[in-house]
Amino acid sequence: MNIILKKWIEPYVLLETIKKDCKLIKVLKFDGFSKNNTKKEFLEDLRKNNHFGLYMKNVNNFYVFEGKPDIRLSFGLNNDDIEQTEDIDKPFDLVDIGKSEAGFINL
Repeated sequence: MNIILKKWIEPYVLLETIKKDCKLIKVLKFDGFSKNNTKKEFLEDLRKNNHFGLYMKNVNNFYVFEGKPDIRLSFGLNNDDIEQTEDIDKPFDLVDIGKSEAGFINL
């Protein structure tokens, strides 16, 4: 299940909080030209057992983590702050158009 974060959380705080409970495996940097190819590599990395990804608004990186974060507990989120979806494209699309702050991708 993929989680779309609607509540604004400072990207650095979001990243550092997740790193307290999960291991950062890889950071994939991209620009406008390399985004699609980098996204393919990102999604391939997420197929490994116990890996999840983070994609944030206005940050040109994909983050690959190992572990299971408790997003709700870590940030005091309620049902209005997140959306869950099986659609793999929705987190990316909503972040890209500015309708969400971040997407947690689980394959």
